[in-house]
Amino acid sequence: MAHPDLRIKRAYEPAAAEDGTRLLVDRLWPRGVSKEKLAAAAWLKEIAPSTGLRDWFGHKPEHAEGFRKRYTKELDANLEAVAEIRQWMKRGRVTLLHAARDEVLNNAMVLRDYLLHAHS
Repeated sequence: MAHPDLRIKRAYEPAAAEDGTRLLVDRLWPRGVSKEKLAAAAWLKEIAPSTGLRDWFGHKPEHAEGFRKRYTKELDANLEAVAEIRQWMKRGRVTLLHAARDEVLNNAMVLRDYLLHAHS
Protein backbone atom coordinates (compact mmCIF):
# COMPACT_ATOMS: atom_id res chain seq x y z
CA MET A 1 0.00 0.00 0.00
CA ALA A 2 1.26 3.49 -0.83
CA HIS A 3 2.29 5.73 2.03
CA PRO A 4 -0.84 7.53 3.24
CA ASP A 5 -1.21 11.24 2.60
CA LEU A 6 -2.00 12.51 6.07
CA ARG A 7 -1.87 16.22 6.90
CA ILE A 8 -2.57 18.43 9.89
CA LYS A 9 -4.25 21.82 9.98
CA ARG A 10 -5.67 24.13 12.59
CA ALA A 11 -9.47 24.21 12.54
CA TYR A 12 -9.31 28.03 12.32
CA GLU A 13 -7.50 28.00 8.96
CA PRO A 14 -9.74 28.15 5.88
CA ALA A 15 -10.68 24.93 4.13
CA ALA A 16 -8.87 24.28 0.86
CA ALA A 17 -9.44 21.79 -1.95
CA GLU A 18 -5.99 20.28 -1.38
CA ASP A 19 -7.01 19.27 2.17
CA GLY A 20 -8.80 16.20 0.87
CA THR A 21 -11.07 14.71 3.53
CA ARG A 22 -11.14 16.95 6.60
CA LEU A 23 -11.60 15.20 9.95
CA LEU A 24 -11.97 17.04 13.26
CA VAL A 25 -10.01 15.05 15.88
CA ASP A 26 -10.71 17.14 18.99
CA ARG A 27 -13.15 16.26 21.77
CA LEU A 28 -14.43 19.87 21.83
CA TRP A 29 -15.78 21.82 18.87
CA PRO A 30 -13.46 24.73 17.95
CA ARG A 31 -14.79 27.94 19.49
CA GLY A 32 -16.37 30.34 17.01
CA VAL A 33 -16.10 28.05 13.97
CA SER A 34 -19.33 27.17 12.16
CA LYS A 35 -20.00 23.72 10.77
CA GLU A 36 -19.97 25.19 7.25
CA LYS A 37 -16.66 26.98 7.75
CA LEU A 38 -15.01 23.91 9.25
CA ALA A 39 -16.13 21.79 6.28
CA ALA A 40 -15.24 18.55 8.03
CA ALA A 41 -16.44 15.22 6.67
CA ALA A 42 -16.64 13.92 10.23
CA TRP A 43 -16.06 14.86 13.86
CA LEU A 44 -14.20 11.97 15.45
CA LYS A 45 -14.51 12.83 19.15
CA GLU A 46 -13.73 9.23 20.13
CA ILE A 47 -10.18 9.45 18.73
CA ALA A 48 -9.34 12.54 20.81
CA PRO A 49 -7.45 12.30 24.10
CA SER A 50 -9.61 11.68 27.16
CA THR A 51 -10.75 14.73 29.11
CA GLY A 52 -8.53 13.70 32.02
CA LEU A 53 -5.46 13.44 29.79
CA ARG A 54 -6.24 16.70 28.02
CA ASP A 55 -6.61 18.52 31.35
CA TRP A 56 -3.38 17.00 32.71
CA PHE A 57 -1.43 17.91 29.56
CA GLY A 58 -2.57 21.53 29.41
CA HIS A 59 -0.16 22.06 26.46
CA LYS A 60 2.72 22.34 28.93
CA PRO A 61 6.02 21.57 27.19
CA GLU A 62 7.25 19.66 30.26
CA HIS A 63 4.28 17.27 29.84
CA ALA A 64 4.89 16.66 26.12
CA GLU A 65 6.61 13.28 26.39
CA GLY A 66 4.19 12.00 29.03
CA PHE A 67 1.27 13.18 26.90
CA ARG A 68 2.63 11.38 23.83
CA LYS A 69 3.04 8.12 25.80
CA ARG A 70 -0.34 8.31 27.53
CA TYR A 71 -2.24 9.29 24.38
CA THR A 72 -0.54 6.46 22.47
CA LYS A 73 -1.79 4.04 25.16
CA GLU A 74 -5.30 5.47 24.77
CA LEU A 75 -5.07 4.96 21.01
CA ASP A 76 -3.88 1.37 21.51
CA ALA A 77 -7.02 0.79 23.58
CA ASN A 78 -9.28 2.54 21.04
CA LEU A 79 -8.88 0.31 17.99
CA GLU A 80 -12.38 0.99 16.65
CA ALA A 81 -11.74 4.75 16.34
CA VAL A 82 -8.27 4.13 14.87
CA ALA A 83 -9.80 1.75 12.30
CA GLU A 84 -12.34 4.43 11.33
CA ILE A 85 -9.57 6.91 10.51
CA ARG A 86 -7.69 4.22 8.59
CA GLN A 87 -10.81 3.68 6.44
CA TRP A 88 -10.83 7.38 5.54
CA MET A 89 -7.08 7.20 4.78
CA LYS A 90 -7.60 4.36 2.29
CA ARG A 91 -9.76 6.70 0.18
CA GLY A 92 -7.07 9.37 -0.28
CA ARG A 93 -5.64 12.44 1.39
CA VAL A 94 -6.86 13.17 4.92
CA THR A 95 -6.33 16.37 6.90
CA LEU A 96 -6.62 16.07 10.68
CA LEU A 97 -8.15 19.23 12.11
CA HIS A 98 -7.35 20.46 15.62
CA ALA A 99 -7.98 23.67 17.56
CA ALA A 100 -4.74 23.82 19.59
CA ARG A 101 -2.75 27.05 19.41
CA ASP A 102 0.49 25.08 19.49
CA GLU A 103 1.04 23.59 16.05
CA VAL A 104 3.80 21.24 17.22
CA LEU A 105 2.60 20.07 20.62
CA ASN A 106 -0.95 18.79 20.11
CA ASN A 107 -3.03 15.63 19.83
CA ALA A 108 -3.21 15.77 16.01
CA MET A 109 0.59 15.52 15.76
CA VAL A 110 0.68 12.52 18.09
CA LEU A 111 -2.22 10.93 16.21
CA ARG A 112 -0.54 11.45 12.83
CA ASP A 113 2.71 9.93 14.09
CA TYR A 114 0.75 7.02 15.53
CA LEU A 115 -1.08 6.38 12.27
CA LEU A 116 1.99 6.73 10.05
CA HIS A 117 4.74 5.12 12.08
CA ALA A 118 3.87 3.33 15.26
CA HIS A 119 1.15 0.94 14.17
CA SER A 120 -0.25 -0.43 10.97
